[in-house]
Amino acid sequence: MHFSIRIRNFRRVLNTASETIVGENCQPVVGWKFHTVTDGGEDMSQKEMLTLDAFEEASELVRKVTNDTSLVYSEYFSSQCGNKVWLKPENMQVTGAYKIRGAYYKISTMSDEARAKGLITASAGNHAQGVAYAAKAYGCKAVIVMPTTTPLIKVERTRSYGAEVLLWGDVFDESQAKALELAQEKGYTYIPPFDDLTVATGQGTIMMEIFKELPLVDIVLVPVGGGGLATGVSTLAKLLNPKIRVIAVEPAGAACLKASLEKGEVVTLPEVNTIADGTAVKTPGKTIFPYLQKNIDEVITVEDRELVTAFLDMVENHKMIVENSGLLSVAATRHLKEKGKRVVSVLSGGNMDVITMSTVVQNGLIARDRIFTFSVLLPDRPGELVRVAKVIAEQQGNIIKLEHNQFYSTNRNAAVELRVTLETFGTDHKKQILEALKKNGYTTKVVNTTL
Repeated sequence: MHFSIRIRNFRRVLNTASETIVGENCQPVVGWKFHTVTDGGEDMSQKEMLTLDAFEEASELVRKVTNDTSLVYSEYFSSQCGNKVWLKPENMQVTGAYKIRGAYYKISTMSDEARAKGLITASAGNHAQGVAYAAKAYGCKAVIVMPTTTPLIKVERTRSYGAEVLLWGDVFDESQAKALELAQEKGYTYIPPFDDLTVATGQGTIMMEIFKELPLVDIVLVPVGGGGLATGVSTLAKLLNPKIRVIAVEPAGAACLKASLEKGEVVTLPEVNTIADGTAVKTPGKTIFPYLQKNIDEVITVEDRELVTAFLDMVENHKMIVENSGLLSVAATRHLKEKGKRVVSVLSGGNMDVITMSTVVQNGLIARDRIFTFSVLLPDRPGELVRVAKVIAEQQGNIIKLEHNQFYSTNRNAAVELRVTLETFGTDHKKQILEALKKNGYTTKVVNTTL
């Protein structure tokens, strides 16, 4: 049965029963009314958002600018956590992230007159590209204010979609203040990155697609920065099936939602520190916070080191590039207490520059003991280095770097230091090599690896 027919039948049953259905966000789901989906032009700013009607309409609209990101079953991650894990690869969107959904839907709710005045936003990454692309699709002007510290590749990519880019301020807050100032001065419409019900409704279209493909889904893991994505996904999930558990995932160094939920009100963290730059947010959205309070079932926090190894797992097992923020939901699969459940991890984006990528790969290999360094003291005489290399070769270790320090001791005949960096198959292989060296009379010491 086609999904749209199934939703309509679901509505018909509810109406026949003459019941008012209350979602987890405590908003009645009533007045089932079908809307004609158009290319825009109608000013729907007064239209109620985060309702099934709005989600259904948004889902039809965003199809015009989004790629098909069908669920990908992961044998590897399923085996690691004892659940059936599917990936929702939003990193495969044309702009490299889910942000195009909320930006496009927000712009679609504006009148032609409002769009003609121009749009403006502040962002250093995915939201900037989402707004720029959506504005281009509607043929309207877009101004993007970005911090001066924004990587050049992100600036150029945003410009490639036809947006005017203004570099202002060292941090997002300064860029946002400038964008709001220009919006007031020029009459532009400001497109918020997350704290907006219309934007959140657009982001929630991800859940509509998940439910269409996997209606029996038990758990959805969703990354959280400001909370727009989590708001849309969790609200729609509860409308479709209140039994679906939606778990928000934050970096441990920027867990603003967790802190806010624990206190029962929006709080601002004194600082954030995480490699997941797309979710490095101090304060969750105030407008959307009530929805997060009612619809998020749990918050999992993930350490940066887990993201590093998750990146390596994703590249090796699925041949996909996912940015650190998008990997939060993947790393969180190992934290789940539940077993035997159908789990969907939302990969929110894949915009990562090559230098960062190479650093993450190297650190991932080190974290998994696929690369490690040991130090050994040797007498300074011919043949000692060859003997060490022979032991390593016999154990199938691959030497990638040698450092021979003859000045370790004033008595070179007593000892010189040899540092060996090796490539291995993992922790067990590392232990095997060190044990073989010990049996051959060498006392080794594992040291920090620098490549």
